[in-house]
Amino acid sequence: MPKQVDGEQRRAEIADAVLRLAARDGLPAVSLRAVAAESGLNIGSVRHYFDGQRDLMRFAMRSTIDRVTARLEQRRESLRPFAELTRDEAATQLTDFLAELLPLDAPRRAEATVLVEFLIAARVDTDLADLAHEALRGTLILARRITDAMTRNAHLPPGTADLEAERLAALLDGLTFRCALDPATTSPQVCRDVLRAHLASLPRP
Repeated sequence: MPKQVDGEQRRAEIADAVLRLAARDGLPAVSLRAVAAESGLNIGSVRHYFDGQRDLMRFAMRSTIDRVTARLEQRRESLRPFAELTRDEAATQLTDFLAELLPLDAPRRAEATVLVEFLIAARVDTDLADLAHEALRGTLILARRITDAMTRNAHLPPGTADLEAERLAALLDGLTFRCALDPATTSPQVCRDVLRAHLASLPRP
């Protein structure tokens, strides 16, 4: 009897291969043939799930966004309410939480590298613009939810949530870019230290 193949699992394995390939060799290296070799599949198996390079790139980016979102949702369930925390405790908790967005280990570095390459490609490729916008907008939405919650619980002055959300999103994007492209200059520890210093220095009510 032929072995049953889980389509979603196979697509996830192919997406992992796309991420590895793109992180190592750049998006131009992503092709059906290269992904087949990277994933250990024949090219016909890859073609069964994806029409071409664009389809592969979009699925890999979609998978990356969904994976990061799932990790954040999982961590969010264990967060203590701001009302129970001192400012110092809140800064530590938020640093640990937002670190999921930063390239602090090999899997997250691969995701961040692909994200940076994808955003650059989307600048001139309108077919990729929707996912690029979603990724960038998602960071800002998350930052705004955090600053709104901090304002409600007297960790930020009234009227500052919008500006502080923009500052936090810009910092996260900048740290991701620097650490993904040159980890020797901006190390994972530097990323954490800078993020925590920023959160600890937010204006007080």
